[in-house]
Amino acid sequence: MIPITKFRKLYFIFSGALIIASIAALALWGLRLGIDFKGGSLLFGEFGQKSPSREEISTVLESLDLGELIIQSSGERGVILRFKEIDETKHQQLLIVLNKISGDFLEKSFESIGPSIGRELSTNAFKAIALVLVLIVGYIAFAFRKVSYPLASWKYGVAALVALFHDVVIPLGLFAVLGRFYNIEISSGFIAAILTVLGYSVHDSIIVFDRIRENLIKHQGRSFDETVDKSVNQTFTRSLNTSLTVILVLLAIYFLGGESMKYIALVLMVGIAVGTYSSIFIGSTLLVSWNKFAMQKKRY
Repeated sequence: MIPITKFRKLYFIFSGALIIASIAALALWGLRLGIDFKGGSLLFGEFGQKSPSREEISTVLESLDLGELIIQSSGERGVILRFKEIDETKHQQLLIVLNKISGDFLEKSFESIGPSIGRELSTNAFKAIALVLVLIVGYIAFAFRKVSYPLASWKYGVAALVALFHDVVIPLGLFAVLGRFYNIEISSGFIAAILTVLGYSVHDSIIVFDRIRENLIKHQGRSFDETVDKSVNQTFTRSLNTSLTVILVLLAIYFLGGESMKYIALVLMVGIAVGTYSSIFIGSTLLVSWNKFAMQKKRY
């Protein structure tokens, strides 16, 4: 049996460094919001031949007064343009100008969202995440209500919440870096991916916690450390294999699924990877540290 809880300080240092770096990135640069949140227009299309350079496209579109223009390549011929909200007349003028560049520009998709809709979506997204977190903690506290020794049931919920914070803030920090240096924006699909990560991570944590609960009942003579180690070892292979299977599918989507799915697949991959790590090395070991702290407090 691998003594996983024995090295918990190393796990805490590693995760703490990642969390601090992620929070620093979010504080310094924040997330680059897409048109879903701040309003604006997005056009995706392909040129018949190789896509012109960003400088050439920017120069040609300068006369259209599109506001802050972000140009992103997609493959050899594709291009994604992000700019301020425009009406249909300006949209058609844009297509005419793009066709002048190569004569065979094909529009794949176009969407334009007003700023008021974007603000409403942002508010609803944060409400959804907060509600999910509250429900998750409440569910875990209820599910473990009969396990009151050596830790109260609500402490399992708090440990899961800490692990969930770990699982969410690291992908957010990564996208703050990507937004700063690669102009990657987050969309409503990003929020859906974060909520999926929350669900997946708490599922992993509950599997481990539930095995701890079972082993506490079966092996009441064991120390809490040994019970947690035994539980984590029993669920380790299952958690790892399940996550690897999902990540392999997401890798295929990332490389083959097209530009619209690429970064949703990326946040899911990162979130599931850190979620698997936290359910094994953070949530369970946090319970052990909490128990040791309580025992030391009783002695003094």
